[in-house]
Amino acid sequence: MLLTIDVGNTNITLGVFDKDRLLFESRMATDHAKTTDQYAIELQQILLLNGVNPADVHGGALGSVVPKLEEVLPKAVARITGKMPLVVGPGIKTGLNIRIDNPAQLGADLLIGAVAAQAKYGAPCVVWDLGTATTVSVLDKSGAFCGGAIMPGIQTSYNSLSSTASLLPQVRLTAPKKVIGPNTIDCMRSGAVFGNAALMDGMNRRIWDELGYETPVIATGGLSREIVPQCHTAITYDSTLLLDGLRILYEKNQ
Repeated sequence: MLLTIDVGNTNITLGVFDKDRLLFESRMATDHAKTTDQYAIELQQILLLNGVNPADVHGGALGSVVPKLEEVLPKAVARITGKMPLVVGPGIKTGLNIRIDNPAQLGADLLIGAVAAQAKYGAPCVVWDLGTATTVSVLDKSGAFCGGAIMPGIQTSYNSLSSTASLLPQVRLTAPKKVIGPNTIDCMRSGAVFGNAALMDGMNRRIWDELGYETPVIATGGLSREIVPQCHTAITYDSTLLLDGLRILYEKNQ
C-alpha cells in the first residue's frame, strides 16, 4: 500500500492506495506547532481507523506548500511505517516539461496537479485548485507546463471580508437561489459562488484566447464542488486529483 500526503496551508489530505485504487481519503488540520511524534500519532490513528495497518504501507509520497512541515511530516511517516516518503521537490522525475521563467519556483501543489491532469486527461488542459489560494495551471498542446495564475482563495477572501467589515457576518459558501440577493447573507453567497464561477469562466476564456485554442478544464479543491456546477464552462471536478498525482510521481521515481 502507498500512503500519499498533500500538505496545504489549512488542511492535510491523506490517501492510501492499493496499486491505483484509492482505499480511503481523510483530512486533518495543518498545525505548524505539532512535533514529529504528534503527527506520527495522528497519522497512525487515521490509518488504523480506516482499517490500514501502518506495517502494510510499503512507501509514501508527500507534497507540501508549508516548508516547515517538509521535515516534520516525512519523519512522522517513517516513525509509523519504517520508510521515508518521496518528497516532491527539485530533482525528482516528473515527466513534465516545465516552461516557466524559474522552474525551481513551481509550487509542489501546482506540479502535482499538472502531472495528474496530464496522466488522467491528457494535454492541453487547464487545472484549477480552489483551496487557501485559488491557482490555475496551464498545459499546452505539447504537454508543457507554460504557467498560470494565482489569486486569493474564496474562503480566505470572505474570512478577511468578515473580519474587516463589521456589518458582514461569516457565511457558509453555498449557492443561493438567485444571483440578485434579497438579503446580506444571500448577497455574500451570490458574490462568493456566482462571482467566482464567473471568474473561472472569464479566466478560462482569456487563457484559451491566449493559447489560440480551447482545452479541457479540470478543477479540484474543497470549494470546487460548490463553484463548478455554477460555471458556464464545461469543467470536470476531480476531488482526488492531487492524491492521484502523488501516486503517479511515486511510481515515476521507483
